Amino acid sequence: METGDIISDSLGINFTGNIDLPVIKEKQTPTAGVSLDADFNYVRDNIKTLINNGSDAVEEILKVAKAGDSPRAYEVLGQLLKTVSEMNKDLIDLYQKTKTAKKEDIKVNHTTNNSIYVGSTSELQDLINTDRSRRKALDSQNFLDNNNGV
Repeated sequence: METGDIISDSLGINFTGNIDLPVIKEKQTPTAGVSLDADFNYVRDNIKTLINNGSDAVEEILKVAKAGDSPRAYEVLGQLLKTVSEMNKDLIDLYQKTKTAKKEDIKVNHTTNNSIYVGSTSELQDLINTDRSRRKALDSQNFLDNNNGV
């Protein structure tokens, strides 16, 4: 079984040279002065790439752990699973934080909680209920007094 490859011949295996490597997308770089949406897309793409690569690594380390029955391999598998699940949570948190940031940009709050009225109780009653106002009664009395003298 001479293949011409010294390593393959010494191990007694037939190496075909086809190795499936993870596909790494072209690295994106943030630009200065970009918007919140652009930053969100940049971070989201990075986290998704990390999750995909982590998932591939989980599959590979699972094969190694099953083949070797090594406790260390299972420990590494557990840590890798935890890391990938945390990245998934980070992706969800990113959506929530972006949503909150967009609301803060738009929302302008002009609520007045503590209003103070400076005046007497009777003046406040006159403002609230103009039909029963003292001013109305005084104005109508003055009108009657002025018209009786004519």
